[in-house]
Amino acid sequence: MMDEKPAKILIANRGEIALRVIRACRELQLPNILVFSEADRNALPTRLADEAICIGAAPAIESYLKLDRIIAAAELTGATAIHPGYGFLSENPHFAEVCEACNLKFIGPSSQAISILGDKAAARNAMKAAGLPVIPGSEGVVANIPDALAQAEKLGYPVMLKASAGGGGKGMRAVMDANQLPSAFHTASAEARLAFGNGSLYLEKCLIEPRHVEIQLMADQQGRVLTFGERDCSLQRNHQKLIEESPCPVLPEEVRKQMCEAAVKAAQTVGYVGAGTVEFLYEPASRQFFFMEMNTRLQVEHPVTEMVTGRDLVREQITVALGKPLHWKQSEIRCHGHAIEIRINAEDPAHGFSPCPGKIGFYQPPGGPGVRVDSHLYDGYEVPPFYDSMLAKVIVHDESRELTRQRALQALRELSIEGVVTTAPFAREVLASSEFASGDYHTDTLEQLLRRRETTADLNL
Repeated sequence: MMDEKPAKILIANRGEIALRVIRACRELQLPNILVFSEADRNALPTRLADEAICIGAAPAIESYLKLDRIIAAAELTGATAIHPGYGFLSENPHFAEVCEACNLKFIGPSSQAISILGDKAAARNAMKAAGLPVIPGSEGVVANIPDALAQAEKLGYPVMLKASAGGGGKGMRAVMDANQLPSAFHTASAEARLAFGNGSLYLEKCLIEPRHVEIQLMADQQGRVLTFGERDCSLQRNHQKLIEESPCPVLPEEVRKQMCEAAVKAAQTVGYVGAGTVEFLYEPASRQFFFMEMNTRLQVEHPVTEMVTGRDLVREQITVALGKPLHWKQSEIRCHGHAIEIRINAEDPAHGFSPCPGKIGFYQPPGGPGVRVDSHLYDGYEVPPFYDSMLAKVIVHDESRELTRQRALQALRELSIEGVVTTAPFAREVLASSEFASGDYHTDTLEQLLRRRETTADLNL
């Protein structure tokens, strides 16, 4: 049992999140083991972990997605708990279930909670039954194209097709009219099947120019749920986030309170334990918000919340998983100032954001007060072509939103990554835009900025 021997954490991930968990384990004086692929043999987390064990070839399907090899590595090294990070197997209910069966503590919610919340259609119905506001849509998955056409006719166009088995923008298609629906259905279903092994889709009414606002929460095994404020994640391309900030610049205090209360209810509905994020779509004009989904893991953008609250979410996530109660009361969670996170990806904005793997010739992160960089880069590091293209996260904090924006611009001026093309110059352009400066943006703003750039001659990349 977990309480019969000291905890030893196996980290089933890579890159900056693996490094982040290693550091948290060190601070908690917990031994850690990292599993890695052949492509990550020389990666920084592999070098810094207490122990490291290779579990397969470079492709994720032969290593980081090999559940049996991860479990075998845990048993071989005497691990007592597994931290899945984000991506890969972090929201796989079967993985959590196998961990439970093998007496390994899964650092996340129960397999049952992941199953309920991982099926987006089922989660939507569960939250609707619990009284949370949900976007009008199908009661479950749509069986086929005729069923989808009938449902869309009832809802009224535009509508959104969504993968039932996953998120992250995979298997999502906006449909403007009935003529577009058949091809969108085929494409979304095929994409969902490839990404999640399940091509099932459900249908929702498509909101026009909403904000994507999410509530960070943490729940312990004693039944307490705390919220840590919100993040605005509206600046997205193909439903992939680029820039996040906290607090949301257009969210009234009374709506923030209602949204936090709804997030707590969502967690309590499924008996949630651990770090989680409840995502909402918010319409500033009507001040209405709607439940979208709940991510049953740590989010990439968690440092934004850490900067404004001063709380270490990863360390707390681990201690909660090991049975300890939350360290704070809700009244002690206060947000101070403003924070912005910029994701730096090895992608070429001038060519459709195509991935740009390669060797890092020179890496210089920014510094100064209120600047944090989460990255696994170093001079000479070889960026592999097999995984997500994120190289670093630049997170800045200051007392006001405008001061934070200026600090973010300065941090990106200082950042130097040579050897691969990155999204850093494009991120600077977004931060300097009038839309971002004013705070008046929405989930389609980034796409609009890209379209505007394509029609202008002076592309400042």
